[in-house]
Order: sequence, then C-alpha cells, then structure tokens
Amino acid sequence: MNHLDLAAIRAQFPILSETVRGKRLAYLDNAATTQKPEAVLQALDRYYRHQNANVHRAVHMLAERATQAYEGARDDIARFLAVERESVIFTRGTTEGINLVARSYLQPRLQPGDEVLLTGMEHHSNIVPWQLAGAKTVAAPVNDDGSLDLDGLLARLNDRTRMVALTHVSNTLGTVLPVGEVIAAAHARNIPVLVDGAQSLAHADVDLKGWDVDFFVTSAHKAYGPTGFGVLYGKTALLDAMPPWHGGGDMIETVTFEGSTWNTLPYKFEAGTPDIAGAIGFGAALRWLSDVGLEAMHAHEADLNQYGHAQLAEVPGLRILGAAPGKSAIFSMVMDGTHPHDLGALLNEAGVAVRTGHHCTMPLMKRFNVPATARASLAVYSGRDDIDQLVDALKTARRLLVA
Repeated sequence: MNHLDLAAIRAQFPILSETVRGKRLAYLDNAATTQKPEAVLQALDRYYRHQNANVHRAVHMLAERATQAYEGARDDIARFLAVERESVIFTRGTTEGINLVARSYLQPRLQPGDEVLLTGMEHHSNIVPWQLAGAKTVAAPVNDDGSLDLDGLLARLNDRTRMVALTHVSNTLGTVLPVGEVIAAAHARNIPVLVDGAQSLAHADVDLKGWDVDFFVTSAHKAYGPTGFGVLYGKTALLDAMPPWHGGGDMIETVTFEGSTWNTLPYKFEAGTPDIAGAIGFGAALRWLSDVGLEAMHAHEADLNQYGHAQLAEVPGLRILGAAPGKSAIFSMVMDGTHPHDLGALLNEAGVAVRTGHHCTMPLMKRFNVPATARASLAVYSGRDDIDQLVDALKTARRLLVA
C-alpha cells in the first residue's frame, strides 16, 4: 500500500485501546518492544488451540500440523530476509545470536591481543559477549550529532581485528549506520562483520545479500512479533565450519557414549525443544509487515520523525541526543534540572509511555556526559497525536519539576 491508513492500522492492535490514569495511551516505548497486531495474536492462539505438539519426528496429526507451521515460519523469515532457509538459525533473540557467534565462531580463532571493532553507540549485548569470548573490544567514536565517525572506524581496522560488530540502527540515538560501507572496508581486509538488526528490521532498509554481511541478528519482539524469539543469519560456509554451541535434542545426527555427530544446518545450532509458537508468531509478523508495506511504513515514520523533532524543539530546557541525517524516529531526551526517571513518571501520569535509563548503552551515556535519558520511540501505529500528547506532558512536567 502506498498510503498508510493509520486508523486501520491502530484497529489491529487491541492493546492501544488501554487507558492510563484515565488518559488515552500514547505508547512510545517501541524501541524496547512493539505491540502485537491481531494477525500475530491469532497465529499464536491458533497454534495453542489447534496445533500444539512438539515438532519433528512424530507422525501423529498434531505434530504434523505443528511441524508444518514451524518450518513454514522459517520459510517466511528466509523469504523476508531474502536468504537461504538453511542459513536462518532460530535463537531466543538478538542477544543469544551475538553470543552464539562470539563463542562458536570467534572464540576458537582468538589469540591474545586480538580485537573486535565496535562503535561507541553499541548496546551492551554487542559488547559483553565479545569480552566474555576473550577479545579486546575497541570502539569507533561517535560525533556530536550522534553520527558514526566513519573515518575513525576505518582507522581502527588493523591486523589484530578479528571481527567488526555494529548496530544498524542505534537504540538510543536512532542513528542509521552506513553498514554497507563498513562491510566493504572490512572485507577488503578479510575481516568478517556482524550487524545487529534489532532496531532496524521493521524501521529501515535491510539488504543482507546486497551488503554481503557475514552475520545478522535480530529479535521478533521489536518487529511486532513475540518476545523470546529471534534469528541469526549467517553465510552457510561460515555456519558449516562452526561447532555447535548447545548440545541436546534436534542438533544431533547420531549419539553414542563414545561420541556424537551433528545435524545439518540450520538444526545444528537449535538444541532442545524450540520456541515453536515464537517462530510461528514471527512468521506471522513478517507476513503482516509485508502486507502493510515497508515503503509506506518507513515514509510514515520518517514524517513523524521530522514532526517530532520540530515539536520537541518548542519545549523549554529540553535537549535531544542524536540528530544524525536520516535517523530513525527515536528521541532520547534530557530536560534541564530534571532526572529522566522523574520525567518518565510524570509522563506516565499523562498516559505517555516512554523508557528511562541508560538503555543498555552506558558507554554512550558517558560519551554525552549524561546518566540517563527519557526515550520516546515510534512505530507504525504512532501518530502526530502521540507526539502532541508527549509534548503537552513534557511542558506540564517542566512546570512541575523546574520551578
């Protein structure tokens, strides 16, 4: 669809009819998790009512239904990402995907002093796993406007760099990073790249094959799907060469007390009973995204981003971290003389849901010399009325908190 019918979109999200303190809910915490449309809720309900069984191996009717729905979801996800289905590994989310690559791919290749090159705006989930694997983490600098210092990143590529790992869209600043340029530069030195797509899958253009990315991780719940489910994409040659990370059912080919052999991709990395409902729900979410139309969604959010920055600029004493060109619709706010937690509590009284804290980006908070921010983040069902409600609530909070 070329034009997004906001009222029709909102009607598909039952939770948006909730009220807070008698006020209309303005849900602006979408970078933390998105709400779920009826299409996803119905898919989950259908599985538990009519398909509930464990997948694979059984021959009874419910197991057959569950397996078809589960593996059909893998087809949906692979189609959405435009990749081969055997390269789609099911995980518990972005965090587990990064940990899997850190332990199964990188750790066996590390020598003392080897580095992973990151950026200064990474989520903790794209910092800590590399450190736990034994790598030295090095961060490229962030400019004052929240953009990536690309020259600074390229200057930090060296003979000890064993991996580049960077976010596609910053969960705190909304910055959209030039991942294609970074991948090309890293590949020129035979360095693999992992892209954290947790914030980008539903909000930015994702082109895994065009980028020639080695690994890509994302989470369902930030793209209108269920919590606790995600995907790791990896080039099949890399995944084939990696040892399993978890052991147990479904990831084996044969087992004896003398030794075991492993299943083929993608199952080699999927030990134990999977999150069947999560896979089915994510497949439904991606079909829903395709039906709505990514181009229309992106245009709608870009309009809201522009409108939001203009309206928030009218709030006295309010500062927004991050104004990089082409950024996503995320507003990380600091108000003079006010702690973000107090600000968030007063916004809640006005029916406005935002996230407060360091957003799992403590190094970035240090870079901008703030302890925390109040973050408003938008989605396809957001509208100008949500921004207006936010702005009114901010002005009221300022009158109450800043005498």
